Amino acid sequence: MKYMLIMRTTDEAIEASKDMDFAEIINAMGAYNESLLKAGVLLAGEGLAGPEEGFIVDFDAETPVISDGPYGETKELFSGFWIIQTASKDEAVEWAKRCPLGPGVKLEVRRVTEMEEFDQNNEYVQKEASWREELGTDRPVSS
Repeated sequence: MKYMLIMRTTDEAIEASKDMDFAEIINAMGAYNESLLKAGVLLAGEGLAGPEEGFIVDFDAETPVISDGPYGETKELFSGFWIIQTASKDEAVEWAKRCPLGPGVKLEVRRVTEMEEFDQNNEYVQKEASWREELGTDRPVSS
């Protein structure tokens, strides 16, 4: 089973992290990533740049509206993610609990859907399989 661990940070957590030793943060996260890798469960993971470098596409209007970051009031921002593959939900829970995060940070864990869960006769499900083959990977192109 694949799971995405989504790090969600509040403005307060970002402010608090400014008082922390950045090398200490990087070392703790590096050790966590290394443990995921050594256990053979890590498939992907990345940190995200701040919201000032991003934008939002709002589909409420007939023509999508683009808004540059930062996004005004921010309660929780996605600041990074991991994709892990585990034998069970319980194992994913255990890995999530080990993540070296502090107050004001949440880790949202979501199961990643598998190709087999979709109608295999669908044209785009079939194309997805060939796209993955072209990429030389089993990672999803869409879903």
